[in-house]
Parts: sequence; structure tokens; C-alpha cells
Amino acid sequence: MAHINRKYIDSHWLLFITKGLVALAFGAISLFNMRRDISYMITLVGIFLLSFSILEFINALYRARQKTGWAISVSLAIIDAVVALALLFTITQDSTWHLYIIAGYTFLRGFFEIIAGFRATIDPTDRFTWVFGGMFGAIMGIIVFNSGDFFVRFFGVYLLIIGTCSLFYGVHNRAQKIEDRAARRESASLAAKTRKRREKAAKAKGKKIVKRSK
Repeated sequence: MAHINRKYIDSHWLLFITKGLVALAFGAISLFNMRRDISYMITLVGIFLLSFSILEFINALYRARQKTGWAISVSLAIIDAVVALALLFTITQDSTWHLYIIAGYTFLRGFFEIIAGFRATIDPTDRFTWVFGGMFGAIMGIIVFNSGDFFVRFFGVYLLIIGTCSLFYGVHNRAQKIEDRAARRESASLAAKTRKRREKAAKAKGKKIVKRSK
């Protein structure tokens, strides 16, 4: 089984499951909602990013207890919160402003996920999931930038894809943790048996030395 570096990518599996469900829900609403009110759509995106920010802050607390990877979670939480507030407090602004913010966020988050996929794990399944999601995000960032009035719906497509990737990774992460625990138990059992054999061999050797001295 491949070794997984204990960084942000190895956060608690429930984080990825929850983020996946949230992304799928908001993605479906953004894509299939029939309302054309741009203020309503921007509000949805802002609420989605705030929910992601809250989840990242919770993950930061979890990672802080594990003493690894918490800085990345805090950074992502702050970025999500800043982007969300920038959207929510400028709803009355021209939609071009919102387009630039959402396109830039999508592209930069995709770029981060590509780096995370290559640097934070050597497991082929994990790497493919993160790199695929990151590449799709970077591409969608460019598409959103050039999509005109439909940019929120294209962002919804992006959310559906990363939601699916996050769910898949969460399930895979959970399976890996179960395998890790089983491997550690087996390793501990083998170590205990080896130690007992060495102790018996040492005792037997000691008895032979005593008999020879007599």
C-alpha cells in the first residue's frame, strides 16, 4: 500500500464527504435553477463559499490536534471567506466584477489542487483524483471568465465535478485509514511475536551457558 504524507490532503475523510455533498447541492441549484436574477445567483455562490470556509476552519481545528497541515486549512478558509464576502457585499455591483472574482477563484483553486495532488501523495488513485479535479478547475476558470451572463451556471458545473471528486476521495480516504489500522495491528502483532521469540532464544542461550559453567 502506498505511503500517504500526512498533510492537508489526508484530512479527516468526513471533511471531503461533507464538502462533496455541499458542492453537489449548490452545483445542482446553480446549474438547474430557472431564475435569472443575477443577485440571487451570486448570493447562492457566496453562501456556498461561506459554508466551505466554515468546513475548512473546522478542519483546521482537527489538523491542529494532529499537529500537521492546519496552516493550509486556515489559509483556504480565509480565502473562501474573503471571496464569499467580496461577492455578498457587492451584489449591487456590475456582474462583470462577480465574473472576475468567481473565475479567478475557480482557476486558483484548481491550480492549488494540482499542486496538492503531485506533492501531498504518491498514491495513484489519490493523485489522479486531485490532479483531475485541479485541471478541470483551471479549465473551468478560463471558461467561466469567457462565459458572459452564464458564468454562474458554468461555476455550477465546476461544483458538480469537484463535489463528485471530493466524495470519491472521501470514500477512498476512509478505506485507506481502515487498511492502515489493519496493517499497523498486523505489524504490531508480528513485532510482539518476534520479540517473544528473541526473549525465548536469549533465555535458552542463558541456560546453556549456566549448564556449561557447572
